[in-house]
Order: sequence, then structure tokens, then C-alpha cells
Amino acid sequence: MRPEECCVLIPSLSPDERLPAYVQELHDAGFGLILVVDDGSKQEYQPIFDRIGAWDGCHVLHHDVNHGKGQALRTGYAYIKEHTKLQGILTADSDGQHTVPDTLHLADELGKRDELLLGSRDFFRNNPNVPPKSRFGNRMTSAVFKLLYGHWLPDTQTGLRAFDRKLLDFMLGVKGDRFEYEMNVLIQCAGKKVPMRAITIETIYMEENKGTHFHPIRDSWRIYKLLFGNFFKFMSASVICWLVDIVLFHILKGWGALTHLEQTSPILQSLSRSVEPVLLATVIARVFSASLNFVLNKSLVFDIKKAKGAVWRYIVLCIGVMLVSGIVVSALHAVLPINSTIIKMVVDFLLFFVNYRIQKAWVFPQEKAL
Repeated sequence: MRPEECCVLIPSLSPDERLPAYVQELHDAGFGLILVVDDGSKQEYQPIFDRIGAWDGCHVLHHDVNHGKGQALRTGYAYIKEHTKLQGILTADSDGQHTVPDTLHLADELGKRDELLLGSRDFFRNNPNVPPKSRFGNRMTSAVFKLLYGHWLPDTQTGLRAFDRKLLDFMLGVKGDRFEYEMNVLIQCAGKKVPMRAITIETIYMEENKGTHFHPIRDSWRIYKLLFGNFFKFMSASVICWLVDIVLFHILKGWGALTHLEQTSPILQSLSRSVEPVLLATVIARVFSASLNFVLNKSLVFDIKKAKGAVWRYIVLCIGVMLVSGIVVSALHAVLPINSTIIKMVVDFLLFFVNYRIQKAWVFPQEKAL
């Protein structure tokens, strides 16, 4: 996509001279609009914004108080939607970490397919430009995102991103006012099948990133709460249903009517050797707890209003997970000198993550954003 068809949106808080220098370079590169959102900077920084706002092809929006990067981005998106017809939207940071050539590269890649482009920095160990804490934090976040959402994104916290205008409504609907907004965009893209592509950019950290407004504890907590939030709901629903299964089994195995039925039925007698109705109690308790788990996952965990065929997909998945667990545990126990119960605990723990991913992507899929 040509630069003149694109808007570069820059949220900014208490900027220095790097911001007007970057804006001037973007203007000289031919971008259709450079839109800066002043997110509640103090009066002493207003001359910088006034200078930028006076240039042709540039516009500045102001927040009276600091609302956070997420809200600043949404403010910019709303302006682009209502006041321009530009087709491409790029976001960039105001602290000098993004170069104009990299911004142009992302703009050039726009329009080739419907996707979110992510300017990805190099976090490998041999890169001397990356502070150790930034390398560790990004590597860990990428690994967690891959585990829970199925996408390997080398740089989940990049501010240099690009997307087509058709995604504006989607971006406006993503929640989060501060730095967690950008992570929530990635989570929503993964859920709504919006393709994401990483494009390598130059890695720049000014004074080991000392000028960042990212609070390492508060903002990291917000980001990881988002990353794990849905999974913890899934885990909580599973624990609740497991407890229901155990309690219901304990109650049913003492029910005289079930005992009589299991002891007088030739088929049930051939399957069970217990004096208690263990088999029937297990089946009834499991059917009830699995049904409860389906309802909780559909309504509370994945928040799906309508999911045609979800019941049958859920049943198939439950049977499949059970069979895989039994087959894998049996095979490993045959070759490893380890107690089968321990093997089952490890296998079922790994299958728990697989189960989550399959339920999210297949059993309770979200509607596509594109």
C-alpha cells in the first residue's frame, strides 16, 4: 500500500524531541496523515504538540488527563474512522524505537492479504541492543501466548503495527485502557481468526528503555492477567466439575436402588465386581459433571451465545481425550519403569492444555472478524 493511503497513529505521553523528529521524517516520507494523541501530558510538553499540529499533514488530539495507551489508540481509531478515508492504519511509539524505513516497510506489506502486521524486534541472546529484562519478558510472553493461543509471535509487545481500515471496528471494540490493550488485540485476533504476521524490524532501545512509561509490575500484571484469565476460568470450571463428579459419585454409590439394579443386571454384573454400584454411579456422575462443564465453558469461559454442533463436538472431544489418555499411558507404562498413576498425572496435565486449545478453537469457536 502506498504511504499516501496510510495514517500513522502515535499515542504519546510527555514526549521529548524524538517525537517531532520522527513525525517530520514520516511527513517527508509521504504518509497521508500523521495523527498524534496527547494522552494527558502536562502543560510543559504542549509546545511540542503545538508545533506538530501546525504542520501540514499532521493532526494532534488531546486527552485532558492520562487515560492510558489503549484508550489513546481507540481515540485515534475513532478519529480516523470518522474524519478520513485512508485505507491503511499504522501505529507507532513516540520514544524513537521505530524507524521510518521500518514504518514504510509495514505500509508496503499492507493490502497483500487481510492480516495484522507486527513489527517484530530481535530478542535473540546475541543481540546486544536488548536489555536482559526486556529479552526475558518478551521470550516468556511469547511462549505463554503460543501455549494458550497457538500462535508464535516473536514480539508480543511491539507498538509498530499495521492493518487495513476494515479492521477499525474490531480494534475499537477491543477492551483495555492501558498497555494491556495491545495484548488483548492479539488475543482477540487469535480467537476471531484474524491472521497475524511478524515482520522483522530494527531493534532500538534508548538508554536501555529508561524513558518508557511501562510500569514493570502494574502493567505486567495487567498483561498476564489477560493472558491467563480465560485459561484460569477454564481451570476453575474443570475443578468445580471434578468436585461435583466426586461428591455425586459418593452419594450415588450409597443409593440402594442403584445397588439393586447393578447386582441384578447380567450385563452390569459382568462389567463390575464391586458390591457397591460403582459402575452406574461413575457413569451418572460423569454425565452430569460433563454436562455442567459444557454449560460453564460455553457461557462463562468462552462466552459463546450460539455454537451450532458444539454439543457433539464436545462429546467427540471428551471421548477422544479419554482414548488418547488411556492409549498413551498404557504405551508409556509398557516401556518406562514408572508407576502408571504418575504417568497418567503427567499425560493428563499435558492433555489439559490440549483440551483447552481444542475447545477454544473447535468446540466453541468465535465468529471471524474478517
